[in-house]
Amino acid sequence: MNMLSIRITLRTAALCGALVALATGCNKKADNTLNFTSAINTYYSAHPACLWSEPIKFPVQADTSNNSKTSNYDALVDQGLLVRTTAEKKVLIIASKQVNNYDLSDKGRAAWTADTTQPGYGNFCYGHRKVSSIDSSTPTTSDPGATTQVTYHYNIPDAPAWATAAETQNAYPQLQTELAAPQNAQATLTNTSNGWQVSSAKSTNSSSNDGKIVE
Repeated sequence: MNMLSIRITLRTAALCGALVALATGCNKKADNTLNFTSAINTYYSAHPACLWSEPIKFPVQADTSNNSKTSNYDALVDQGLLVRTTAEKKVLIIASKQVNNYDLSDKGRAAWTADTTQPGYGNFCYGHRKVSSIDSSTPTTSDPGATTQVTYHYNIPDAPAWATAAETQNAYPQLQTELAAPQNAQATLTNTSNGWQVSSAKSTNSSSNDGKIVE
């Protein structure tokens, strides 16, 4: 075999290898880190991390003597998401107590994520998980219906200023935990006709509210 033939053979082998690698990478059903990352990121793109573990409805009222409630809402007043007014509420015919009324500000309405299942309810959401590394996965195949347990690390990039403010993070410790990257989590993935998809997900950080998911 002359030198020209050898060069052609080597180039052909390299090209074939590149095509095989490309085909594998484009196969959404393949058992690989790229597909697992894509499946988890896709899932969380539709499931934002939010402030409260359950959607709430504004306006709300809190007794000024109940510091645990007022301090949480006041932190959001400081960030311009809520407006606060004071009032007196009668509790007996001859007695009354001081209360704070909290409602969404214009800025708060712009940042509000409405709950489509409960009219009037919603949450303040601060971002979406992004996988930073796939740490491990249980053995599986590329067959339809196959499942795998994936352990991974994630962060929540580009959180809004109100979520990173010290006042908000002091009032909502789980927010500070969730934004302290990287965080550890697990997900169960199932191989479907459209490729790998998340069938269940959880955080391994018990102090986090798992970024309460808005469906």
